[in-house]
Amino acid sequence: MIETLWSGRSVLYVLLLPLSWLYGLVTNLIRLSYVRGWRKAWRAPVPVVIVGNLTVGGNGKTPVVVWLVQALQQRGLRPGVVSRGYGGKADHYPLLLNDQTSSQQAGDEPVLIYQRTGAPVAVSPVRKEAVQALLSGGDIDIVITDDGLQHYALARDFEIVVVDGQRRFGNGWWLPAGPMRERVSRLKSVDAVITNGGNARSGELPMQLQPGQAVNLKTHEMRPVNTLENVVAMAGIGHPPRFFATLRQQGIEPVREVSFADHQEYTQPLLAALATEGHVLLMTEKDAVKARHFAADNWWYLPVDAQFPMAESAALLDRIVALRAN
Repeated sequence: MIETLWSGRSVLYVLLLPLSWLYGLVTNLIRLSYVRGWRKAWRAPVPVVIVGNLTVGGNGKTPVVVWLVQALQQRGLRPGVVSRGYGGKADHYPLLLNDQTSSQQAGDEPVLIYQRTGAPVAVSPVRKEAVQALLSGGDIDIVITDDGLQHYALARDFEIVVVDGQRRFGNGWWLPAGPMRERVSRLKSVDAVITNGGNARSGELPMQLQPGQAVNLKTHEMRPVNTLENVVAMAGIGHPPRFFATLRQQGIEPVREVSFADHQEYTQPLLAALATEGHVLLMTEKDAVKARHFAADNWWYLPVDAQFPMAESAALLDRIVALRAN
């Protein structure tokens, strides 16, 4: 229902417009208070790069963060990552992740980023505290924030917005009548726009999510995903249909597709009931982070990596690396 409203295929969104106007008024006042200096943002002693979005859910932001961290590491930088840690319930904040940190504590996306990159990751609802924890915990020379475009209490040196190239901005309205956290005009003030799939528009950096090999959650065996048979596909991400479409592009026609809410908490009985004997349960890497410790032999996940045109991505990285000299 909500997807239909937000996509513009239904005019019923007009019933929610008064709430959207209120949301827009509040968010604009918050941003204006920092732009005009009425409220002061905290500035870190190292450059801060925001990777965020204008709409809610499922734009491909986390793969961009992973790519950016790994690319900066390859250039000799020491990036750290901060996150709100949505869905996590730590007993204290800020929380510095380690090998024993669970998704129940830190949230699924920070744990995924930590496991994929090995970079220091700190979680806190107050981004300033997360950055301070990173700086006190090690030698960090640049901070990447996973989300936080609208968290203006943290000063930033570079803003990247990730756009879903197929859904774009739906009907263009603020929440709850539409999917927007901020209006499209905000793109004029950011430093880079990355478009995930679809057709990138002028000035946007096109991105594709490239699947790797399927990985067994229990044994870590890797194999081509199209060799899996009798697949039950599941996804608890912002936009599950993207994962199912990816599987079909890889030659997989699932016998069943199961969608969960983003940041869904899983239990062993819940997932075990999805794929009985003779079937394979195939999930996203984000789901696997939460299910690995109670996985069955027939559970697999499919990692994806962000891929960009070489020249354009190198130019973006050059601009970010240059922040250290300023």
